[in-house]
Amino acid sequence: MGEEKPVAEQHTLRLLEFDRILGQLAEHASWPGGRELALSLLPSADADRVEERLEETAEAVALDDEGFSLGGVRDVRRQVARARVGASLEPLELLDVAATLSASRRVKYLLEQSRERTPRLSRWAAALVSLPDLEDRITACITPQGEVSDEASPRLHRIRRSMRLLQSRLRDQMESYIRSPHFLRYLQEPIITVRDGRYVLPVKVEARAQVPGIIHDQSSSGATLFIEPMATVDLNNELRRLAAEEREEVARILADLSARVGTHGPDILGALDALAHLDLALARARYARALAASRPHLNREGQLELRAARHPLLGRSAVPIDVRLGGDFDTLVISGPNTGGKTVALKTVGLLTLMAQAGMYVPCAPGSQVAVFRRVHADIGDEQSIEQNLSTFSSHMRNIVATLGDAGPGTLVLLDELGAGTDPAQGAALGMAILERLQEAGCRTVVTTHSGELKAFAYTHPRVESAAVEFDPVTLEPTYRLQIGTPGFSNAFAIAARLGLPPDIVARAHSLLSPDQQRVEALLAGLAEDRSRAAAELEAAHRARQEAESARREAERLLASLRESQEATLARARARAQEMVEGLRREVEQVSRVLREVAREEDRRRREAALEEARRTLRLLRQRAEAMPAPPAPAPPEPVPFEVAGRRAVSEAAPPGAGAPLHEVTAAEAGEPSRPLLLGSRVRILGTGREGYLVSPPDAEGRAEVQVGIMRTRVPVAQLVAVETPTRPAGDLPVIKAREVPTELHLRGLTVDEALEALGKYLDDAVLAGQKTVRIVHGKGTGTLRRAVAEYLSGHPQVQSYRLADAAEGGEGATVVQLKG
Repeated sequence: MGEEKPVAEQHTLRLLEFDRILGQLAEHASWPGGRELALSLLPSADADRVEERLEETAEAVALDDEGFSLGGVRDVRRQVARARVGASLEPLELLDVAATLSASRRVKYLLEQSRERTPRLSRWAAALVSLPDLEDRITACITPQGEVSDEASPRLHRIRRSMRLLQSRLRDQMESYIRSPHFLRYLQEPIITVRDGRYVLPVKVEARAQVPGIIHDQSSSGATLFIEPMATVDLNNELRRLAAEEREEVARILADLSARVGTHGPDILGALDALAHLDLALARARYARALAASRPHLNREGQLELRAARHPLLGRSAVPIDVRLGGDFDTLVISGPNTGGKTVALKTVGLLTLMAQAGMYVPCAPGSQVAVFRRVHADIGDEQSIEQNLSTFSSHMRNIVATLGDAGPGTLVLLDELGAGTDPAQGAALGMAILERLQEAGCRTVVTTHSGELKAFAYTHPRVESAAVEFDPVTLEPTYRLQIGTPGFSNAFAIAARLGLPPDIVARAHSLLSPDQQRVEALLAGLAEDRSRAAAELEAAHRARQEAESARREAERLLASLRESQEATLARARARAQEMVEGLRREVEQVSRVLREVAREEDRRRREAALEEARRTLRLLRQRAEAMPAPPAPAPPEPVPFEVAGRRAVSEAAPPGAGAPLHEVTAAEAGEPSRPLLLGSRVRILGTGREGYLVSPPDAEGRAEVQVGIMRTRVPVAQLVAVETPTRPAGDLPVIKAREVPTELHLRGLTVDEALEALGKYLDDAVLAGQKTVRIVHGKGTGTLRRAVAEYLSGHPQVQSYRLADAAEGGEGATVVQLKG
């Protein structure tokens, strides 16, 4: 397949200023590779290729919006080429290679991640390289300042370490001269300097003999000699040797890194080519944003419609125009006054066509469409050549002849001032004949003219349309807007008057027009006025429609806003109600906690009062017991047998007198020795396994009262068995209680309320039993129960102190409590 023929010759590209467009495009590239592609970009006549380019630009716009960039890419093509032939690269050049490899790896990853959104640009990811080993090796050997690192090799590390040690010794040796009062007087300045890589001292020329050594230099005045003392010659020689070894090792390291770059040279060059094409696509995207351009639709039927098209080189001063071609007509004849914008309109059509076919967005309103032309020809401006003896007319004819030779379907022809530069009648005749030939060839043609005959040609020939650049008859200035369907007139008299031509001359010129010419001018002026009036009415209708549409949108927006406001109000009301419910719930919980605290406090006060009453009673009993004389021991009475609950028991008569047991019973259990049951005896309740103390004699029904823990219960005597020696003095009841109350309380598994209730009862029992130290086992868990226990203990009146248990005692899972005596 042969090389694609260019859409336009260099002559046409220059006339349409396409090279200036490429210059602006190149300014948006991020590195030289992309700039070179931008400057060499040419339009394509292949519709599929053009569509592909526009798709790439669209994907680049999306990537650029996300902050995608090619930061870090360096132009290392020359360096890589040198490395491929065995040259050693400088450290900074190697750093540029590493930065480019890093950028290639990063861009490759990003493109692979966005493959579904940017399928065309992501195809370049395959050509991008990821060489992390080479990248890391370079950055490990070369510092960011462009120096070979000490860690580049073990040998370089040893050499530089030896050099630093040697330099330190040299400085010490040289500074000894500076510090010596004897040598100081021979020195021009007390400094150490370097000459030819050797440390020297600035010695006064007259003191040369007093400082033996080697002279390396002399000052420009001749008053100072730079002498290397003999004592430092060997050290300097060793330093020079190490410096040579350092240079050799550095050269070896750079050669090794360069060889690695050369090995991967083809891959790196391929990656640079891919990065250049990506940069071109991103440059097109950024240029589109700078121009406020939009993507045009491609039309394969040769139809062109540009809406609000702006010449890209005129910047903000460009007046938008609407142009169409190839639909109802194939030839457009633009007429109007000089400086009215005819040539700008002509160039806008050609330039925007070339930009679109080069894959660029065009400065038009969305919805614009362009055709893909096989060839574009332009003949614009005054190109007379003195050297080639060509007049303006001859130059135009030469270009038109070349255009006619290449004319055919898919050709866009742009002709400025057709038929000018010669006799008006002959020029107009030639112009009409040229337009007929171009139309027969199937071309799309846009021409500008002042010729009335060509304006009439546009009215009398099918598929030829007139257009005019507007001229304001009031201000006598052009508006630069293009009106299709109406021929323009030159307004020569009005322009001449505005420029200062005397009015009588203008009037005389007007009178010299033939009646037909005057009627034509009047007709054109009337058409222009009607057109202007119709345009104003159309504009007013358009504004009214826009205002109505804006009002409709505003009403819809207000309605939607009202709905949103209602929904937001309901949502806020629901949220407020929920907050109120939550607030009430929290208040109820707070009141409940307060009530529980009050109940616990009241219960605690009652227990304390009862405990204090028990203590007073206990003290009274002890005092009475101590005051009573001990009774003589009676002789054991003869037991009297009796029946209790179907079992035979023995009743012993109590000795007469105070202090004797009120009732004594002996019960026997199968397999157990019989023990007497006395008041205060420790007994077991058969069938339950629970133990307690007998605190009352049996009643008429044979039931005795037994104290089990903090509770009392009445149990048939037949279910009681004595489990230890029954005799207890009345004053020793607290000792009996102490044996029942354990020294530790387990609260694990209980709620806080349950645990605190059990703790309060336990502390009362422990105090009553005379316990001094107890252990509360609450476990670790979340610490909630431990904190609750500590808070309770801190307010208990019978607690002297408390602490967390030691590791041997249970650690943080238990608290040791010291009770008051």
